[in-house]
Amino acid sequence: MSTTPQSIQHKRYMYGILMAAIGSILFSGKAILVKLAFTYGANAETLLALRMLIALPLFWSIYWWQSRKQTMSPMSWPDCIKIFCLGFLGYFFSSYLDFLGLQYISAGLERIVLYLTPTIVLLISYFVLHKAISRLQWAALVVGYLGVITVFIQDAHSSGSAAWLGMLLVFVSACVYAVYMIGSGEMVSRIGSIRLVVYASSSSAFFSIAQALIYNPGDLLAQTSQIYWLSLINASFCTVAPMLLIMIAINRIGSPLVAQAGILGPVSTIFMGWAVLSEPITWLQIGGMALVVSAMWLLVRNDSQKQKPLDCANSNGLDGKDLYGS
Repeated sequence: MSTTPQSIQHKRYMYGILMAAIGSILFSGKAILVKLAFTYGANAETLLALRMLIALPLFWSIYWWQSRKQTMSPMSWPDCIKIFCLGFLGYFFSSYLDFLGLQYISAGLERIVLYLTPTIVLLISYFVLHKAISRLQWAALVVGYLGVITVFIQDAHSSGSAAWLGMLLVFVSACVYAVYMIGSGEMVSRIGSIRLVVYASSSSAFFSIAQALIYNPGDLLAQTSQIYWLSLINASFCTVAPMLLIMIAINRIGSPLVAQAGILGPVSTIFMGWAVLSEPITWLQIGGMALVVSAMWLLVRNDSQKQKPLDCANSNGLDGKDLYGS
């Protein structure tokens, strides 16, 4: 039986959706692993440094492989400095705040708050860059934040006042990452998403390791075997692998469809938190998650109507972390 162009495109579409779905679920596992590592006595500074230290050679391996297939144009010093600063914001400071926040709130609430990053980008674009927001986008914003408040009520009931601190830290993390998204947007089309991710990750690794050495120089070498195994899984399967899957998926089906598949992220986090960390699942939590997912679906649907499904990856240049957060 001959293969038709339609069947090839259908397979491309299905593989793209599958990669986006798996990438979203793997990204969400980061919060579970971090909270699990906390139970073994690790601190946020050490966990972040180990994550970036292990992920860095993996990122550079991907960059080396990519550079074999296409010639990379030289970068200017201003671009290098800007990426260094963006790496500090998006991959170090944002991730550090997120790790700190996970000490006080559930993995489910953390993922839902981070999932609001696109709405924060909208608000920054409206108030700072003076870009218009449609009625549908305003409605999505209201619904999304009502959903977060609903899930927060569940955490506040079980964690008390600590939940306020945890949600504040994670929300500020999302805000910092939104600034990174806006700052990196115009650079992606010029230098490429893989090079941006690798260089920004290198910047983050520098700051993460420096912070860990200042905080406690011996901690990086004095952890239990469980911490090192969890960090290895976090760096490889919950950082590098999903980012690569998301990039490939964007090239196949475009970022709006990839973002729709990303709805699996907060859903899978809540159930993984229940299965691994014994975090409760309540109807209040499910209702709040449904509101947030609905809000993001409205935003993605509104965006996808403005772009051609298979061409939008080239028009916006988003990478995996741009879609799913720290």
